[in-house]
Amino acid sequence: MPGPLDGVRVLEFSQIVALPFCGAVLSDLGAEVIKVEPLAGDPHRNRGTVMPNEGKRFQSLNRGKQSVAVDLRDSRGLDLIYRIVPTVDIVTINYRPGVAQRLGIDYETLKDLNPGLIYCEITGFGNRGPMGDRGGTDIVANGYSGLMMADQKVDEHGQPANISAISLADYCAGFSATVGITSALYHRAITGQGQKLETSLLQAALAVQDTVVMREPVHDATLRDPMVDEIRGLRERGADYTEIRDAYVRGRGATRVAARAYYSTYRVKDGSMVLGALTPANRAAARKVLGIAHDPSDEPDFDESQIDNMERATALHHEMRSLLREKTLTDWIEAFTAAGVPVAPVNMPEEMSDDLQVEAMGFMRELEHPLFGPQRLAGPVVSMSETPTDIRGVSPGLGADTESVMREAGLSADEIETLRRDGVIL
Repeated sequence: MPGPLDGVRVLEFSQIVALPFCGAVLSDLGAEVIKVEPLAGDPHRNRGTVMPNEGKRFQSLNRGKQSVAVDLRDSRGLDLIYRIVPTVDIVTINYRPGVAQRLGIDYETLKDLNPGLIYCEITGFGNRGPMGDRGGTDIVANGYSGLMMADQKVDEHGQPANISAISLADYCAGFSATVGITSALYHRAITGQGQKLETSLLQAALAVQDTVVMREPVHDATLRDPMVDEIRGLRERGADYTEIRDAYVRGRGATRVAARAYYSTYRVKDGSMVLGALTPANRAAARKVLGIAHDPSDEPDFDESQIDNMERATALHHEMRSLLREKTLTDWIEAFTAAGVPVAPVNMPEEMSDDLQVEAMGFMRELEHPLFGPQRLAGPVVSMSETPTDIRGVSPGLGADTESVMREAGLSADEIETLRRDGVIL
Protein backbone atom coordinates (compact mmCIF):
# COMPACT_ATOMS: atom_id res chain seq x y z
CA MET A 1 0.00 0.00 0.00
CA PRO A 2 1.21 3.55 -0.67
CA GLY A 3 2.81 5.40 2.21
CA PRO A 4 1.97 8.96 3.32
CA LEU A 5 4.63 10.45 1.00
CA ASP A 6 3.55 8.43 -2.04
CA GLY A 7 4.18 10.52 -5.17
CA VAL A 8 6.89 12.68 -3.55
CA ARG A 9 10.24 12.60 -5.35
CA VAL A 10 13.54 13.29 -3.60
CA LEU A 11 16.91 13.97 -5.25
CA GLU A 12 19.54 13.13 -2.63
CA PHE A 13 23.18 14.28 -2.74
CA SER A 14 24.32 12.35 0.31
CA GLN A 15 27.25 10.62 1.92
CA ILE A 16 28.13 8.74 5.11
CA VAL A 17 25.28 8.75 7.71
CA ALA A 18 23.14 11.82 8.53
CA LEU A 19 21.49 12.49 5.18
CA PRO A 20 21.40 8.86 3.99
CA PHE A 21 19.45 8.09 7.18
CA CYS A 22 17.03 10.94 6.44
CA GLY A 23 16.55 9.55 2.94
CA ALA A 24 15.90 6.06 4.28
CA VAL A 25 13.16 7.42 6.57
CA LEU A 26 11.60 9.37 3.67
CA SER A 27 11.67 6.21 1.57
CA ASP A 28 10.00 4.24 4.38
CA LEU A 29 7.29 6.92 4.35
CA GLY A 30 6.68 6.23 0.66
CA ALA A 31 8.81 8.82 -1.13
CA GLU A 32 10.80 7.97 -4.25
CA VAL A 33 14.40 8.73 -3.29
CA ILE A 34 17.03 9.07 -6.02
CA LYS A 35 20.52 9.03 -4.53
CA VAL A 36 23.10 10.84 -6.67
CA GLU A 37 26.57 9.40 -6.19
CA PRO A 38 29.99 10.16 -7.65
CA LEU A 39 31.29 7.51 -10.02
CA ALA A 40 33.30 6.02 -7.14
CA GLY A 41 30.17 5.85 -4.98
CA ASP A 42 29.31 6.95 -1.45
CA PRO A 43 32.40 6.36 0.75
CA HIS A 44 30.31 4.15 3.05
CA ARG A 45 29.80 1.63 0.25
CA ASN A 46 33.19 0.14 1.05
CA ARG A 47 33.30 0.52 4.82
CA GLY A 48 33.42 -2.85 6.57
CA THR A 49 32.45 -4.67 3.41
CA VAL A 50 32.93 -8.26 2.34
CA MET A 51 31.85 -7.43 -1.22
CA PRO A 52 32.94 -4.31 -3.15
CA ASN A 53 30.46 -1.41 -2.98
CA GLU A 54 28.08 -3.32 -0.70
CA GLY A 55 29.03 -2.43 2.88
CA LYS A 56 26.48 -3.53 5.47
CA ARG A 57 25.98 -0.05 6.90
CA PHE A 58 25.53 1.39 3.42
CA GLN A 59 22.85 -1.18 2.73
CA SER A 60 20.98 -0.31 5.91
CA LEU A 61 21.14 3.47 5.42
CA ASN A 62 20.23 3.41 1.74
CA ARG A 63 17.49 0.80 1.55
CA GLY A 64 14.58 1.59 -0.74
CA LYS A 65 16.47 4.14 -2.85
CA GLN A 66 17.60 4.39 -6.46
CA SER A 67 21.23 5.09 -7.35
CA VAL A 68 22.34 7.44 -10.12
CA ALA A 69 26.11 7.70 -10.59
CA VAL A 70 27.11 10.98 -12.29
CA ASP A 71 30.29 13.01 -12.63
CA LEU A 72 29.04 16.44 -11.55
CA ARG A 73 32.36 18.05 -12.46
CA ASP A 74 31.56 17.37 -16.12
CA SER A 75 29.15 19.98 -17.51
CA ARG A 76 27.18 17.22 -19.23
CA GLY A 77 26.69 15.47 -15.91
CA LEU A 78 25.46 18.69 -14.33
CA ASP A 79 23.06 19.23 -17.23
CA LEU A 80 21.55 15.83 -16.46
CA ILE A 81 20.85 16.96 -12.89
CA TYR A 82 19.29 20.16 -14.20
CA ARG A 83 16.91 18.06 -16.30
CA ILE A 84 15.85 16.02 -13.26
CA VAL A 85 15.39 18.91 -10.80
CA PRO A 86 12.09 20.18 -12.30
CA THR A 87 10.59 16.70 -11.80
CA VAL A 88 11.34 16.40 -8.06
CA ASP A 89 9.81 17.90 -4.94
CA ILE A 90 12.83 17.84 -2.68
CA VAL A 91 16.60 18.14 -2.99
CA THR A 92 18.72 17.10 -0.01
CA ILE A 93 22.47 17.57 0.40
CA ASN A 94 25.11 17.11 3.11
CA TYR A 95 28.28 18.10 1.29
CA ARG A 96 30.81 20.38 2.97
CA PRO A 97 29.78 24.08 2.95
CA GLY A 98 30.64 25.71 -0.37
CA VAL A 99 30.73 22.49 -2.40
CA ALA A 100 27.13 22.85 -3.61
CA GLN A 101 27.88 26.33 -4.93
CA ARG A 102 31.05 25.16 -6.70
CA LEU A 103 29.20 22.27 -8.30
CA GLY A 104 26.20 24.37 -9.27
CA ILE A 105 23.64 22.48 -7.18
CA ASP A 106 23.00 25.12 -4.50
CA TYR A 107 19.50 26.28 -3.59
CA GLU A 108 19.67 29.61 -5.42
CA THR A 109 20.59 27.83 -8.64
CA LEU A 110 18.13 24.97 -8.40
CA LYS A 111 15.10 26.99 -7.29
CA ASP A 112 15.26 28.86 -10.62
CA LEU A 113 14.64 25.49 -12.27
CA ASN A 114 11.90 24.54 -9.79
CA PRO A 115 10.34 27.47 -7.88
CA GLY A 116 8.40 25.13 -5.55
CA LEU A 117 11.52 23.19 -4.61
CA ILE A 118 12.12 22.19 -1.00
CA TYR A 119 15.89 22.13 -0.46
CA CYS A 120 17.36 20.67 2.74
CA GLU A 121 21.03 21.06 3.70
CA ILE A 122 22.81 19.29 6.55
CA THR A 123 26.24 20.61 7.54
CA GLY A 124 28.59 20.02 10.43
CA PHE A 125 28.38 23.41 12.15
CA GLY A 126 26.01 25.46 9.97
CA ASN A 127 27.08 27.60 7.03
CA ARG A 128 27.77 30.90 8.79
CA GLY A 129 29.94 32.09 11.65
CA PRO A 130 33.58 31.34 12.43
CA MET A 131 33.14 27.62 11.70
CA GLY A 132 30.68 27.97 8.86
CA ASP A 133 33.16 26.86 6.20
CA ARG A 134 34.28 23.72 8.02
CA GLY A 135 33.27 20.16 7.44
CA GLY A 136 32.13 18.10 10.38
CA THR A 137 31.72 14.46 11.27
CA ASP A 138 29.87 12.81 14.12
CA ILE A 139 32.84 12.51 16.49
CA VAL A 140 33.80 16.14 15.89
CA ALA A 141 30.24 17.31 16.59
CA ASN A 142 30.08 15.14 19.72
CA GLY A 143 33.25 16.74 21.04
CA TYR A 144 32.42 20.32 20.09
CA SER A 145 28.81 20.26 21.29
CA GLY A 146 29.58 18.87 24.73
CA LEU A 147 27.92 15.51 24.12
CA MET A 148 31.22 13.72 24.65
CA MET A 149 31.92 15.31 28.03
CA ALA A 150 28.30 14.91 29.08
CA ASP A 151 28.67 11.18 28.45
CA GLN A 152 31.44 11.21 31.10
CA LYS A 153 33.47 8.35 29.63
CA VAL A 154 37.28 8.21 29.66
CA ASP A 155 39.40 5.87 27.57
CA GLU A 156 42.43 3.84 28.66
CA HIS A 157 44.71 6.83 27.93
CA GLY A 158 42.78 9.20 30.20
CA GLN A 159 41.27 10.99 27.22
CA PRO A 160 37.58 11.60 26.44
CA ALA A 161 35.94 8.54 24.91
CA ASN A 162 33.53 9.01 22.03
CA ILE A 163 29.90 7.93 22.22
CA SER A 164 30.57 4.63 20.55
CA ALA A 165 27.18 2.91 20.38
CA ILE A 166 25.77 5.04 17.54
CA SER A 167 26.62 8.16 15.53
CA LEU A 168 24.35 10.20 17.78
CA ALA A 169 24.76 13.64 16.20
CA ASP A 170 24.41 12.15 12.72
CA TYR A 171 21.17 10.32 13.43
CA CYS A 172 19.65 13.25 15.34
CA ALA A 173 20.44 15.56 12.40
CA GLY A 174 18.84 13.03 10.04
CA PHE A 175 15.67 12.97 12.12
CA SER A 176 15.67 16.77 12.31
CA ALA A 177 15.94 17.05 8.54
CA THR A 178 13.04 14.63 8.11
CA VAL A 179 10.81 16.67 10.42
CA GLY A 180 11.71 19.86 8.55
CA ILE A 181 11.08 18.33 5.13
CA THR A 182 7.66 16.92 6.01
CA SER A 183 6.71 20.27 7.59
CA ALA A 184 7.84 22.10 4.45
CA LEU A 185 5.74 19.76 2.31
CA TYR A 186 2.69 20.65 4.41
CA HIS A 187 3.44 24.36 4.08
CA ARG A 188 3.85 24.03 0.31
CA ALA A 189 0.58 22.12 0.03
CA ILE A 190 -1.18 25.13 1.59
CA THR A 191 0.75 28.03 0.04
CA GLY A 192 2.56 26.62 -2.98
CA GLN A 193 5.85 27.97 -1.60
CA GLY A 194 9.08 26.03 -1.64
CA GLN A 195 11.88 26.91 0.74
CA LYS A 196 15.37 26.11 1.98
CA LEU A 197 15.86 24.16 5.20
CA GLU A 198 19.07 23.98 7.20
CA THR A 199 20.15 21.78 10.06
CA SER A 200 23.54 20.63 11.28
CA LEU A 201 25.19 18.04 13.47
CA LEU A 202 25.91 20.79 16.01
CA GLN A 203 22.32 22.07 16.01
CA ALA A 204 20.91 18.58 16.51
CA ALA A 205 23.45 17.75 19.23
CA LEU A 206 22.51 20.90 21.15
CA ALA A 207 18.79 20.15 20.82
CA VAL A 208 19.08 16.75 22.50
CA GLN A 209 21.08 18.32 25.35
CA ASP A 210 18.28 20.76 26.07
CA THR A 211 18.58 20.84 29.87
CA VAL A 212 22.36 21.12 30.15
CA VAL A 213 22.69 23.66 27.34
CA MET A 214 19.83 25.78 28.70
CA ARG A 215 20.68 28.92 30.68
CA GLU A 216 18.56 29.95 33.67
CA PRO A 217 19.88 32.43 36.24
CA VAL A 218 18.88 30.81 39.54
CA HIS A 219 20.01 27.30 38.63
CA ASP A 220 23.13 28.59 36.88
CA ALA A 221 24.28 30.67 39.84
CA THR A 222 23.84 27.71 42.17
CA LEU A 223 25.25 24.83 40.11
CA ARG A 224 26.41 25.64 36.58
CA ASP A 225 28.55 28.74 37.12
CA PRO A 226 30.73 27.38 39.99
CA MET A 227 31.35 24.19 37.99
CA VAL A 228 32.24 26.10 34.82
CA ASP A 229 34.57 28.40 36.75
CA GLU A 230 36.31 25.43 38.37
CA ILE A 231 36.81 23.65 35.06
CA ARG A 232 38.11 26.77 33.34
CA GLY A 233 40.63 27.12 36.14
CA LEU A 234 41.68 23.49 35.70
CA ARG A 235 42.16 24.02 31.97
CA GLU A 236 44.27 27.13 32.55
CA ARG A 237 46.69 25.23 34.77
CA GLY A 238 46.91 22.31 32.33
CA ALA A 239 44.92 19.69 34.24
CA ASP A 240 44.41 16.38 32.47
CA TYR A 241 41.03 15.34 31.16
CA THR A 242 40.33 12.83 33.94
CA GLU A 243 40.59 15.58 36.54
CA ILE A 244 38.37 17.84 34.45
CA ARG A 245 35.82 15.06 33.99
CA ASP A 246 35.75 14.39 37.75
CA ALA A 247 35.05 18.08 38.40
CA TYR A 248 32.30 17.98 35.82
CA VAL A 249 30.67 14.94 37.43
CA ARG A 250 30.80 16.62 40.87
CA GLY A 251 29.31 19.81 39.50
CA ARG A 252 26.39 18.23 37.65
CA GLY A 253 23.53 18.70 40.09
CA ALA A 254 21.41 16.21 38.16
CA THR A 255 23.91 13.40 38.72
CA ARG A 256 22.85 12.72 42.29
CA VAL A 257 23.94 9.47 43.91
CA ALA A 258 20.51 8.80 45.38
CA ALA A 259 18.76 9.28 42.06
CA ARG A 260 21.32 7.10 40.27
CA ALA A 261 20.54 4.22 42.62
CA TYR A 262 17.15 3.82 40.96
CA TYR A 263 18.24 4.72 37.44
CA SER A 264 21.26 2.54 36.92
CA THR A 265 22.68 -0.76 35.73
CA TYR A 266 23.26 -3.63 38.11
CA ARG A 267 24.99 -6.98 38.17
CA VAL A 268 22.69 -9.82 39.19
CA LYS A 269 23.39 -13.49 39.93
CA ASP A 270 23.56 -14.53 36.28
CA GLY A 271 23.96 -11.36 34.21
CA SER A 272 23.14 -7.67 34.13
CA MET A 273 19.97 -5.63 34.31
CA VAL A 274 18.96 -1.99 34.12
CA LEU A 275 16.59 -0.31 36.56
CA GLY A 276 14.74 2.77 35.33
CA ALA A 277 12.66 4.03 38.25
CA LEU A 278 12.27 7.81 37.97
CA THR A 279 9.03 8.73 39.73
CA PRO A 280 8.55 8.68 43.52
CA ALA A 281 5.96 5.90 43.08
CA ASN A 282 8.40 3.82 41.03
CA ARG A 283 11.18 4.33 43.56
CA ALA A 284 8.89 3.34 46.42
CA ALA A 285 7.84 0.22 44.53
CA ALA A 286 11.49 -0.65 43.88
CA ARG A 287 12.30 -0.31 47.58
CA LYS A 288 9.39 -2.61 48.43
CA VAL A 289 10.68 -5.26 46.04
CA LEU A 290 14.16 -4.97 47.55
CA GLY A 291 12.97 -4.82 51.15
CA ILE A 292 14.60 -1.44 51.81
CA ALA A 293 12.76 0.37 54.57
CA HIS A 294 14.18 3.89 54.30
CA ASP A 295 15.76 6.11 51.70
CA PRO A 296 17.43 9.36 52.82
CA SER A 297 16.59 11.11 49.54
CA ASP A 298 12.88 10.94 50.49
CA GLU A 299 13.42 13.45 53.28
CA PRO A 300 11.99 16.87 52.33
CA ASP A 301 15.14 18.76 53.32
CA PHE A 302 17.60 16.18 51.93
CA ASP A 303 20.66 17.93 50.47
CA GLU A 304 23.13 15.54 48.89
CA SER A 305 25.84 18.22 48.68
CA GLN A 306 26.28 17.77 52.44
CA ILE A 307 28.96 15.20 53.13
CA ASP A 308 26.93 13.07 55.56
CA ASN A 309 23.97 12.91 53.19
CA MET A 310 26.22 11.99 50.29
CA GLU A 311 27.63 9.15 52.37
CA ARG A 312 24.11 7.94 53.21
CA ALA A 313 23.04 8.04 49.58
CA THR A 314 26.19 6.20 48.53
CA ALA A 315 25.51 3.58 51.17
CA LEU A 316 22.02 3.07 49.70
CA HIS A 317 23.53 2.48 46.27
CA HIS A 318 25.96 -0.08 47.70
CA GLU A 319 23.13 -1.83 49.55
CA MET A 320 21.11 -2.12 46.34
CA ARG A 321 24.12 -3.54 44.47
CA SER A 322 24.59 -6.19 47.15
CA LEU A 323 20.90 -7.16 47.25
CA LEU A 324 20.53 -7.43 43.49
CA ARG A 325 23.40 -9.90 43.21
CA GLU A 326 21.49 -12.41 45.34
CA LYS A 327 18.92 -13.45 42.70
CA THR A 328 18.79 -14.26 39.01
CA LEU A 329 17.85 -11.95 36.17
CA THR A 330 14.55 -13.77 35.67
CA ASP A 331 13.70 -13.42 39.37
CA TRP A 332 14.31 -9.69 39.41
CA ILE A 333 12.62 -8.99 36.06
CA GLU A 334 9.49 -10.77 37.26
CA ALA A 335 9.48 -9.05 40.66
CA PHE A 336 10.06 -5.51 39.42
CA THR A 337 7.64 -5.93 36.50
CA ALA A 338 4.91 -7.16 38.85
CA ALA A 339 5.49 -4.03 40.96
CA GLY A 340 5.25 -1.75 37.92
CA VAL A 341 8.92 -0.73 38.02
CA PRO A 342 10.61 -0.15 34.62
CA VAL A 343 13.28 -2.86 34.27
CA ALA A 344 15.01 -4.79 31.50
CA PRO A 345 17.95 -7.08 30.84
CA VAL A 346 21.03 -5.59 29.19
CA ASN A 347 21.00 -7.10 25.70
CA MET A 348 23.42 -7.06 22.77
CA PRO A 349 22.06 -5.22 19.71
CA GLU A 350 23.01 -8.24 17.60
CA GLU A 351 20.39 -10.24 19.52
CA MET A 352 17.51 -7.87 18.96
CA SER A 353 16.46 -9.03 15.50
CA ASP A 354 15.20 -12.25 17.13
CA ASP A 355 13.81 -10.67 20.30
CA LEU A 356 10.24 -11.72 21.15
CA GLN A 357 9.03 -8.14 21.73
CA VAL A 358 10.65 -6.92 18.52
CA GLU A 359 9.04 -9.76 16.60
CA ALA A 360 5.64 -9.20 18.22
CA MET A 361 5.67 -5.55 17.15
CA GLY A 362 6.96 -6.30 13.67
CA PHE A 363 9.90 -3.95 14.07
CA MET A 364 12.05 -5.97 11.65
CA ARG A 365 11.41 -6.31 7.92
CA GLU A 366 12.23 -9.25 5.64
CA LEU A 367 13.92 -8.44 2.31
CA GLU A 368 15.61 -10.41 -0.44
CA HIS A 369 18.88 -8.91 -1.68
CA PRO A 370 19.97 -9.99 -5.18
CA LEU A 371 23.57 -10.53 -4.03
CA PHE A 372 23.25 -11.52 -0.38
CA GLY A 373 19.92 -13.31 -0.26
CA PRO A 374 17.49 -12.94 2.68
CA GLN A 375 17.97 -9.90 4.91
CA ARG A 376 16.27 -8.62 8.05
CA LEU A 377 16.42 -4.87 8.55
CA ALA A 378 15.22 -2.61 11.34
CA GLY A 379 11.97 -1.26 9.94
CA PRO A 380 10.43 2.22 9.80
CA VAL A 381 10.66 4.41 12.89
CA VAL A 382 6.90 5.02 12.91
CA SER A 383 3.79 2.97 12.05
CA MET A 384 0.67 4.52 10.48
CA SER A 385 -2.77 2.95 10.23
CA GLU A 386 -4.08 4.43 6.97
CA THR A 387 -0.88 5.08 5.02
CA PRO A 388 1.43 2.25 6.08
CA THR A 389 5.16 2.79 6.27
CA ASP A 390 7.50 0.10 5.03
CA ILE A 391 10.95 -0.51 3.59
CA ARG A 392 10.49 -0.09 -0.15
CA GLY A 393 13.37 -2.28 -1.23
CA VAL A 394 17.00 -3.16 -0.69
CA SER A 395 19.87 -0.74 -1.18
CA PRO A 396 20.74 -0.05 -4.83
CA GLY A 397 23.88 -1.12 -6.62
CA LEU A 398 26.17 1.75 -7.59
CA GLY A 399 24.56 3.50 -10.57
CA ALA A 400 21.94 0.76 -10.91
CA ASP A 401 19.17 3.23 -11.76
CA THR A 402 21.12 5.75 -13.82
CA GLU A 403 19.64 4.68 -17.13
CA SER A 404 16.01 4.47 -15.98
CA VAL A 405 16.16 7.87 -14.26
CA MET A 406 17.78 9.45 -17.32
CA ARG A 407 15.12 7.96 -19.59
CA GLU A 408 12.44 9.48 -17.34
CA ALA A 409 14.24 12.83 -17.72
CA GLY A 410 13.90 12.54 -21.50
CA LEU A 411 17.32 11.29 -22.63
CA SER A 412 17.43 8.92 -25.56
CA ALA A 413 19.21 5.57 -25.56
CA ASP A 414 21.94 7.01 -27.81
CA GLU A 415 22.52 9.98 -25.48
CA ILE A 416 22.76 7.70 -22.47
CA GLU A 417 25.20 5.38 -24.23
CA THR A 418 27.41 8.31 -25.29
CA LEU A 419 27.53 9.65 -21.74
CA ARG A 420 28.35 6.22 -20.37
CA ARG A 421 31.10 5.70 -22.96
CA ASP A 422 32.61 9.11 -22.12
CA GLY A 423 32.67 8.33 -18.38
CA VAL A 424 30.06 10.91 -17.37
CA ILE A 425 27.68 8.32 -15.92
CA LEU A 426 27.73 4.66 -14.92
